[in-house]
Amino acid sequence: MSLAAFATLLERLAFTPQRLGKERLLMQAFTDSPDPQRGLMLAAITGDLKLRQVTPSLLRGLTETRVDAQLFAASYDFVGDLAETIALIWPEGTRSDPPLSEVVEELATTPKTRLPALITARLDSLGPSERYAYLKLATGALRVGVSARLARTAFATWATLPVSEVEEIWHALSPPYLDLFAWAAGTAPRPEAAARAPFRPVMLSTPTDLDQLSALDPTAYAAEWKWDGIRIQAVSDGGTRRLYSRTGEDISAAFPDIVDLMDFDGTLDGELLVRRDAEIASFGDLQQRLNRKTVTPAMLRSHPAGLRLYDVLIWEGSDLRDQPYDTRRAVLTKAVAPLGPRIDLSPELDFQTWDDLAALRLNPPATVIEGVMIKRRDSPYLAGRMKGPWFKWKRDPHLIDAVLLYAQRGHGKRSGYYSDFTFGVWNGDELVPVGKAYFGFTDAELKDLDRFVRNNTVERFGSVRSVARTKVVEVAFEGLNRSTRHKSGVAMRFPRINRIRDDKPAAEADHLSTLQAMLDRET
Repeated sequence: MSLAAFATLLERLAFTPQRLGKERLLMQAFTDSPDPQRGLMLAAITGDLKLRQVTPSLLRGLTETRVDAQLFAASYDFVGDLAETIALIWPEGTRSDPPLSEVVEELATTPKTRLPALITARLDSLGPSERYAYLKLATGALRVGVSARLARTAFATWATLPVSEVEEIWHALSPPYLDLFAWAAGTAPRPEAAARAPFRPVMLSTPTDLDQLSALDPTAYAAEWKWDGIRIQAVSDGGTRRLYSRTGEDISAAFPDIVDLMDFDGTLDGELLVRRDAEIASFGDLQQRLNRKTVTPAMLRSHPAGLRLYDVLIWEGSDLRDQPYDTRRAVLTKAVAPLGPRIDLSPELDFQTWDDLAALRLNPPATVIEGVMIKRRDSPYLAGRMKGPWFKWKRDPHLIDAVLLYAQRGHGKRSGYYSDFTFGVWNGDELVPVGKAYFGFTDAELKDLDRFVRNNTVERFGSVRSVARTKVVEVAFEGLNRSTRHKSGVAMRFPRINRIRDDKPAAEADHLSTLQAMLDRET
């Protein structure tokens, strides 16, 4: 696969809305491309192609050596996407079409001091589409509406292999996946390196509500609290201990206090939390520990981590994933007993009817509980998300009315629209920012919001526009944290625009005291 072919694939994926259409495009690319090009293409789309990421500031600096700075700034403001802007505005030069493997190799191995010259030379020799693909590779910012799961599903379908088998071995493989494609072609056995992958694909749940549950027999299901942490997989195998996120990222370095406690032989599924004795801390406290390469002794003391376990996949050499949930739960109960107190079992809830469970959900014992998890008692542990075995019944979101303050251009398919919105609430006579949202609205509502921004801009700050304080939106969010970074002192968890309130004047939007009261209740 050449860089031009890769660029064409990215464009077609970005503008193909249907999932099946994207799968067909990927399968055709697997057929048309030789090794190692197709494996590198797959790795780039799944996010497993680990290159030395090029910073936006480096690219801006290079571009301003070739293009007038004011013209570049105005173009970036209009286009909204840095890679697309540079791809379009960079002066035309001689055309070349290098293999994808050549481009990947040089980006991965070129010393940092030589990167500016390398990138400049490549941009000089590429057309606009190829420049765009090259820059997306260099920055690691591919956004073409294809999840890693969808890409792996497309590969499994193309190879006529069960997607569960591909998922099972994926995290033991590395690009360009020559052994994987050889297995698919029938010229080699299943990759041996994947026989004992350290990370196993996790089982996911689907949302539900009381109306959907009413058609099910409650005696066939178990339930437990949905804790507000991050889903993890704890693996202790042959003396090697690792903590993985649900996507397979190794996060062991950030949680050495938990790794030290993993004195077992198996693979356990649970929730990573910050806990101080019996108290589970807020997600904001957990965020202080995430994404760290090292953790200071002070942080270990002030933000001690804990595991609350849900399930067991492998125990003492036995793969239990095909066993019923109740059987696995019995094994897990015995397994957890000697590990406490910071590694414990998520308790099951006592209920007879769905109305009983609804009452529990409305009155959880801790504010950090997000809702309830519901699991069919006879369900095996199945990789991925399928409707039926596991459900999540989350608590109703918080709602406030806020005023739009700023808007920024989106990315990818949204680069032509203002789609990232900052909103605020009243603090006395002043509007203070409390959050930012870029989803929740329909395509039609996005066009209306974009039109409002263009017609009501009062100031410009690069790609950001300040707008007249007249548009009210209803914002839904999952919770609040205290924040020293925000003037308001609060930060929202997972905010989204729930609806546009053209019926409400800005003066009737909510006040900061409303959010502070919510925060006080949660803490």
